[in-house]
Amino acid sequence: MRASLIQIAVDPHESVDSRRARVASLVREQRGADLVVLPELWPMGAFAYESFADEAEAVDGPTFRALAPAARDAGVFLHAGSVVERVPDANGAAPGGASAGETLYNTSLVISPEGALIRTYRKIHRFGFDKGEATLMGAGSEVTTVAAAGAVLGLATCYDLRFPELFRGLVDAGADVLVVPAGWPARRGAHWTLLARARAVENQSYVLACGTAGTHAGVEQAGHSIVVDPWGEVLAEAGTDEEVLTVDLDITKVGRTREQFPALKDRRLGLAAPDDIV
Repeated sequence: MRASLIQIAVDPHESVDSRRARVASLVREQRGADLVVLPELWPMGAFAYESFADEAEAVDGPTFRALAPAARDAGVFLHAGSVVERVPDANGAAPGGASAGETLYNTSLVISPEGALIRTYRKIHRFGFDKGEATLMGAGSEVTTVAAAGAVLGLATCYDLRFPELFRGLVDAGADVLVVPAGWPARRGAHWTLLARARAVENQSYVLACGTAGTHAGVEQAGHSIVVDPWGEVLAEAGTDEEVLTVDLDITKVGRTREQFPALKDRRLGLAAPDDIV
């Protein structure tokens, strides 16, 4: 599999529509790749909370309509990063950023080489604790994989990277490539690369972690998109500017690694906690 990660620079002076058109052009330039990956919430920026409600869209909305023809023209599977998804809510409840009667989600889109939407993933772990995404958006609840480009992709987003149990679930669901779009802040950039390598090592899987460059609502982005192999070796890493990483992955290496060092077979699940914890 040839994978291209497009580390997009988010410029607050560039309109969302202009950025969509520019990113569609970048996707078209990746002809020859099998899989292209974009970052989290790149249309408006992952920290542009005040824009979430205004820029929210359906999964087949303007971002999909801009990128589906680009995926088709390039002949690639496209993980289109994520968008703010607007969903009518039958019970009328809404988190703080949404209007009554709707819920917002941080939702990833996966598009086929024919330009069809073949999978979505709603981010399970929302960042912000008691503010930001955590209060403005609903939480996803489904461990999500998709077969694409000769592999099974396990889907996660940004803050999800801190929760290893999600990635175990993805491996149990058959994933051999873990795809993590993000809008990761520069002040915690060391955690980004550390956690990407940890998720690769503990799950004996490839990790494709695609971040953003630039600044989101005053928050400097870490950049450093990274591709890690099942042994934890870094195959490619971007800098802090807009950049495209293109890497050839041997998907059979996942199975060989798990056979050569069968740590996953030694997992012990469901152990009871002792009654006398001190």
